[in-house]
Amino acid sequence: MKKQCAAPKALLLSAYDAQSHAYWRNQLTTGLKQWQWTQLCLAPRYFSWRQRGNSLSWAFNERETLQQDYQFLLATSMVDLSALRGFVPELAQLPTILYFHENQFAYPKSAKQHSLVEPQLTSIYSALCADRLIFNSQYNQQSFLNGAKKLLKAMPDNVPKGLLERLRSKSELIPVPIAAAKVSDKAVYAGPGALRILWNHRWEYDKGPNRLLALIQSLQHMLLALPAQKRPSIEWYIVGQSFRQVPSEFEQIHKLLSAHDSPMKLVAWGYQECLEDYHALLTKADIVLSTAEHDFQGLAVLEACSYGCLPLLPDRLVYPEWFAKNACYQSGSIELEASGLAARVLDMALSRAAGQPLEEVQAKLDFSWPNLGPKYLHCIRKLLEGRQAP
Repeated sequence: MKKQCAAPKALLLSAYDAQSHAYWRNQLTTGLKQWQWTQLCLAPRYFSWRQRGNSLSWAFNERETLQQDYQFLLATSMVDLSALRGFVPELAQLPTILYFHENQFAYPKSAKQHSLVEPQLTSIYSALCADRLIFNSQYNQQSFLNGAKKLLKAMPDNVPKGLLERLRSKSELIPVPIAAAKVSDKAVYAGPGALRILWNHRWEYDKGPNRLLALIQSLQHMLLALPAQKRPSIEWYIVGQSFRQVPSEFEQIHKLLSAHDSPMKLVAWGYQECLEDYHALLTKADIVLSTAEHDFQGLAVLEACSYGCLPLLPDRLVYPEWFAKNACYQSGSIELEASGLAARVLDMALSRAAGQPLEEVQAKLDFSWPNLGPKYLHCIRKLLEGRQAP
């Protein structure tokens, strides 16, 4: 009886293992069983230290693991690849893919934000070290390349020529796959009822809580201007992961929607500890709403859409890349955006109250693993063939 050969080993490094990063690596390691995966992950906290210190942490805490015999390395763009290869020379010999969930050039400004020059340069170094670069969207890729070009142009001297062309030539686009959802029958078209709106993002400034608050205030004014008997019913599911410092807008939103005289109803609030309960909310909601000022793929929106939610998204960031125009509302100042969006939500609520179907929205891409999984496999095989060529 022939002895079965063990699958080759692959190393996956996630230097800032936020929920979206963990979602991505779980999809890949579950779907690509051609390899035995060794995964090293660092908790998503202390951003500045994590971004600069991941190579130090791993090189001296995980050296034995890093020196094992792997066929290739797959790392997230937060990994300080150039320093890690210096600390652990064996890694310099591995064919390497760097995966960009995001980049350090396209974040909205924050009052508490420190200088991003060092993390921006580090991401360029890591990208130059890798054999292949994968971006989760064209928006992500283009904002990275534009940002890198601008930063390198600002350097005083001795910037090598052709760096941007080198990065562009080894880049490709493969989004994070979305796990197949088990969707029960939704009541979106099942007759008159409340319009159920889901806002399911991290409770941080870059997801636009100020814009969400302005929308709710504007929508409340419009509803109160109607006779009570003509007001459509609107329910809100405002959920998502929160951290030690929660933007003050959430307290104001909760107060508005929880008031006894509020024309709208707050049905769900805060982080959903139970995954089944969260998925049940996705199944119930009619609309998934984004007010984000920072999204490179929008996993929360895409997952909600897989459960049958209709997207209502700003015409900025990555969203026009993924959805038809009827999914997007016009961006602008907070006040103008809120009033225009509130009018659109009110129209949808009136249609829902009258039992009329909401307008269907088509995604421009199939985000399922059966569609995207083969693209990852092809990229890895191309990487390995390239390294084996004379």
